Amino acid sequence: MYRLPGGATIVQTVDFFTPVVDDPRLFGAIAAANALSDVYAMRGRPVVALALAAFPVKVLPYEVLEEILRGGAEKVAEAGAVVAGGHSIDHDVPLYGLSVTGVVDESRIARNRGARPGDALVLTKPLGIGITVRAARADTADREKASGGEAPDPRVSKAELDEAIRVMATLNRAAAEAMDGFDVHAATDVTGYGLLGHAYEMMDASGASAEFSVGAIPLLSAARALANRGVASGGTKENLRNLQPRTEAAEGVTGEDLLLLADAQTSGGLLVAMPESQASAYAARCVELGAPAGRVVGRVLPRGEKLLRVVR
Repeated sequence: MYRLPGGATIVQTVDFFTPVVDDPRLFGAIAAANALSDVYAMRGRPVVALALAAFPVKVLPYEVLEEILRGGAEKVAEAGAVVAGGHSIDHDVPLYGLSVTGVVDESRIARNRGARPGDALVLTKPLGIGITVRAARADTADREKASGGEAPDPRVSKAELDEAIRVMATLNRAAAEAMDGFDVHAATDVTGYGLLGHAYEMMDASGASAEFSVGAIPLLSAARALANRGVASGGTKENLRNLQPRTEAAEGVTGEDLLLLADAQTSGGLLVAMPESQASAYAARCVELGAPAGRVVGRVLPRGEKLLRVVR
């Protein structure tokens, strides 16, 4: 963030990654939504973006790159911003993302610190994106390996994958705009470190601990069954290795529960800390404005020996 004279503040962020879906236009849209998310997490309004792209020009046709850029530009336009230019390189692995500039009045900024004991925690997108995408990639690999023969039954259906794609491509704009009129103490977007990882950062900065209720966590429709089968990305497994020693798991909480809460999200939702008396109304407002979910998933506690606690 950079303060300008007169109370305005610039929010600057950047993010890019390799394709998470096969459709290039959808990949562009998802990558753009993900890059815009940090601006929304700070209650900013995106105004301008620069596109960042790496593309194997000797392997894939330029039309594929054109579709990636089109999908990204359309998502930026949906956010009310513009793509003003960008930079691309020839590279053996496709990459796409954005550098985004947003604006926010300094008095309205939401930070990832400031959560207070007694606050409720609200989540605005379901978890399970990483697990679902990993299953879809494994299904693709199985089909290619079969080479015309009979491939194993798919781990995830087209409808289940489409659900994950819709969630990834949805802007966090609704969750940010829903904050108007509420006392937001802290907020962060939930991406690669999973719900537990980003909550840990928030609690560490806030001098508090967080308790999550497994039964309150919204999940994609395939996520629980896939987790029970042990499906998870390398990033999710690494998250769990890092966070399990820092998390107190109550009786009845399973390894699969923790895997879901550690699942690495792509373009995940916002985690928002606010007074308990306002949380249900904020969650309902998120859904009303178009967020994929709005659920009170936990609460903020005085700082304990461990910063994270998970209960059934």
